[in-house]
Amino acid sequence: MPRFYCSEPLVVGATIALPEAVAHHVHVVRLQPGDALCLFDGGGGEYQALLASVEKRRATATIVSHDPREVELPYQVTLAQALPEGTKMDWIIEKAVELGVSAIQPLAARRCVVRLSAERAGKKQDHWQAVIVAASEQSGRNRLAKLGELTDFDRWIGSADMSNCILLTPRATQSLAEWTRARPAQAVSLMIGPEGGYTQQEEDAAIARGATALSMGPRILRTETAGLAALAAINAAWGGM
Repeated sequence: MPRFYCSEPLVVGATIALPEAVAHHVHVVRLQPGDALCLFDGGGGEYQALLASVEKRRATATIVSHDPREVELPYQVTLAQALPEGTKMDWIIEKAVELGVSAIQPLAARRCVVRLSAERAGKKQDHWQAVIVAASEQSGRNRLAKLGELTDFDRWIGSADMSNCILLTPRATQSLAEWTRARPAQAVSLMIGPEGGYTQQEEDAAIARGATALSMGPRILRTETAGLAALAAINAAWGGM
């Protein structure tokens, strides 16, 4: 069954105009009035609907019923990801959403190759939000991961609660696997550096503010691998896979 996100609150019995992008998709794949859809608005659960009308640029659907089904993790994980090169951020966000991350915080660290102007950062935010929506539609999630605005690393560690932050670094003496096995499920933030990692000064500053330094084992993982591997390891230890 085709599955789509609608930003407007959904109500059983209502007939709604589908978002423009959804209406375009419905037209392209040649769905017809009476065809079934699954819709969600991010407020919890999902809605069964029937297409009421289909035009070239517009489509409507009638909400038939609500299913409270949820697939969220029983704990919250924020991925604080320093900007990587190229389109890697798209891939990281997509896969992190599939793995159940509850929030994504893009960071501008000292070794980041990518430097975004305010205008380009705004366009990237819109693009990343669309990636979150598409990944949620595909993976069956009914709640959207929260996307933070691109923030300077030093500013972020100065304002965030670092007591629940995990700084992944090959210099750590304890592994993430050991740490999770010794603790109950809880809200955490994973701090992932860019290509080349965080600088020693950045790591020292984060640890001084309360972050826990952990490693992913004896191998050095790429920035686009580290956060996703950490998410999978946490899910395996605390449940959610």
